[in-house]
Amino acid sequence: MTTTAPTRERATPVRMLTNALRGALIGMAELLPGISGGTVALVVGVYERLLLNLSLLGAAVRQLLTGPDRRASFLRTIRQVEWMFLTPLLVGMAAMVIIAAGVVESLVSSQPVASRALFFGLVAASLVVPWRLALRAGSRGVADILVFVLAAGASFALVGFAGGGVVADPPLLMVFVAAAIAVCALVVPGVSGSFFLLAIGLYAPTLKAVASRDLGYLAVFALGALVGLGTIVRALRWLLAHQRRLTLLAMTGLMLGSLRALWPWQTAEDGDPAGVGVLLPPSGDVWMPVLLALAGAAAVFALIVVDAKLSRPAVAAAEERDVVSRVA
Repeated sequence: MTTTAPTRERATPVRMLTNALRGALIGMAELLPGISGGTVALVVGVYERLLLNLSLLGAAVRQLLTGPDRRASFLRTIRQVEWMFLTPLLVGMAAMVIIAAGVVESLVSSQPVASRALFFGLVAASLVVPWRLALRAGSRGVADILVFVLAAGASFALVGFAGGGVVADPPLLMVFVAAAIAVCALVVPGVSGSFFLLAIGLYAPTLKAVASRDLGYLAVFALGALVGLGTIVRALRWLLAHQRRLTLLAMTGLMLGSLRALWPWQTAEDGDPAGVGVLLPPSGDVWMPVLLALAGAAAVFALIVVDAKLSRPAVAAAEERDVVSRVA
């Protein structure tokens, strides 16, 4: 794989502080299912640079593991990373995740109906992002409808089959694989890695691991994310470069079907109040969950409006295609 080294800027304290604040915003987005870190990266103007630098980092790890000429290839690629840009950004992300993870985990554990309602609004509104990108990528046809419907149906069925409950003591291999897949959220704005973790039951355990500083869990998760950058993300970028419309439509369908996990009123068969089971009609205090869902949707739509104001849609689409083609 060939990569183009990013254009370097002179690092100043003000730029580093600004990038740390940008990273904090992306970190908060990564904590909330439905708000994509990639979308926030687009809004704050670092999407292209972040994707390219993470791609270089993933390529370096892959070269170190597989070669050829492991040490020389690794060092050559790692020197291309914009560390004075990437380091404060990642520090800001990590700091926000550590600070806020406990609060979010407490909300998910103690208020399952309220948290599901909030996340339902976030995810439902975020469907607009990959859908709009898919429409820009080409004309509509029977294949588009088929891919969308099949993806949505498969996702709906799999969420119900999996149960969607919290995995109390997840195997480290499961954590590793989940992290590798979740990191794909940075590639496609509108796709939430936290929502994927929520759907497979690893969202609350991951937040708990961050809040309790479970270094073993976090080390496996970080290693999985790095491997994902060099493997799964690379495959996804190839799909976006060669089958962009169908890939985005499939992602939109998967997100739509997975909303089953976030319907506020349901009863899990295993008794877990945060799990997925029989979907129930609204009951009890209906207005609070509805207001939370609307608030979540409003937050996402606000990000979409800001993004539209900051960049013209045609230019944004062209830049994304350029990034995908250069790092694929």
